[in-house]
Amino acid sequence: RVRRSWYERHPQSRRRLDRRVISVGNLSVGGRGKTPIVATLAGMLLGMGERPAILSRGFARRRPVDGVVVVSDGERVLESVERSGDEPQMLARALPRVPVLVCPDRHLAGRLAERQLGCSVMLLDDGFQHLPLGRDVDVLVMPASDLDDNVLPSGRLREPLDAASSADCILVPGSNEDVMRVSAAFDRMPVFQVTNHFERLQGLDGSAPVGSRVVAVAGIARPARFFEALRAHGYDVVSELAFPDHHWYTARDLERVRATVRHIGADLVVTTEKDAVRLPPQPGWAVLPMTAVIEPADQFVSWLRDRL
Repeated sequence: RVRRSWYERHPQSRRRLDRRVISVGNLSVGGRGKTPIVATLAGMLLGMGERPAILSRGFARRRPVDGVVVVSDGERVLESVERSGDEPQMLARALPRVPVLVCPDRHLAGRLAERQLGCSVMLLDDGFQHLPLGRDVDVLVMPASDLDDNVLPSGRLREPLDAASSADCILVPGSNEDVMRVSAAFDRMPVFQVTNHFERLQGLDGSAPVGSRVVAVAGIARPARFFEALRAHGYDVVSELAFPDHHWYTARDLERVRATVRHIGADLVVTTEKDAVRLPPQPGWAVLPMTAVIEPADQFVSWLRDRL
């Protein structure tokens, strides 16, 4: 609270970029679906005629380097996942028209994006607590469960709930009831709903009919949601293999997966997009893509355009 209050009372201490900045973040640690939301916002900005850039700190990179790493220049992917980190790599592959840059100093990355890559709007992935950089729009991703949580270490909140008042809008993953709970708690704040849509499996040479016996592999913060999504699509998940978030798979890990497939007699292995960028191509593996949908979409786009 003291830190956030100090920056709010000393706005001149925040460095500013020449172009507009949109921050996407959350109050709680891990697994709130920020990265798919950033991808959705980037698509919306492209539709408005903007040239967005995504600025990430590159958490859990295997080979961190000094300075700015241009993961994608908006035309092609330039860096390996070891140097970029998994989430920036996933965004770079999914958004071929959007530059993706990694640097702990997001002001430095933004300067490069606006001066050398011609970007008109900067998107901060996981930027709600990145207070040294000024922003024009603060988007807070907040599930209703945050209302019942506590600050670390007794809970999962990075900041107390009253920090949400610094946001410009709240995106609530979940049901209409969840949206109503958050709206009631922050009745003067624009609140929109986020739903996750899972698409058809990708990466298989042949078909994967509904009912296929699947070994599900996930190294993400909340793997249960991925396992449930596979079952909801009609796949028979015969084994769930969960690894830590941002896990770098070893030869031993992959042998464990293959042994599980042989022992159970599964038809295929399915993993997440985030895991897939950390893995070399694996025969018999497929990926379940996910997109975030902000609703009502027209109202949100109108709100965002007005804010910009």
